[in-house]
Amino acid sequence: MSDEHFTVESIGHVEADEGGFALVIAEPYRQALIELDGFSHINVLWWCHLLDDPMFREMTIAERPYRDAPAAIGVFATRSPARPNPIGLTAVPVISIDVTSGVVRIPYIDAEDGTPILDIKPYHPAVDRIRNVQTPAWCASWPEWYEDSATFDWGSVFENAQ
Repeated sequence: MSDEHFTVESIGHVEADEGGFALVIAEPYRQALIELDGFSHINVLWWCHLLDDPMFREMTIAERPYRDAPAAIGVFATRSPARPNPIGLTAVPVISIDVTSGVVRIPYIDAEDGTPILDIKPYHPAVDRIRNVQTPAWCASWPEWYEDSATFDWGSVFENAQ
């Protein structure tokens, strides 16, 4: 294991409310939002703080997290927050941006209320969209497009879904 260590600081946090979600950016980083409003989508990197535990960081194998998956798959083949560095990545549509208050309104993010935000990057087709994508057979039935994910029955995908 590498002995390299890095320092990562939160730039803000996720807030959930009845209107959806907000990315609340700390005052020192609000100027970094200037001109982001020209992008319809952003990539949000966030810290999976609820699973930031040595036990979860040591996990390298996930035992059948998805119904159609093999009996065990590596965590790098999953979107699980249990991983060596609990970093989440979500592409989200932007509803509005208020640079002064540091609030980026979004309809949804798969992060909990209070989740620390590590970084925001604009979603750009030239670097984020890939024409010919291949996925394993066990997830071939999942939605092809982000927009279709909202109405997809994700409960039918996960092994331990209620």
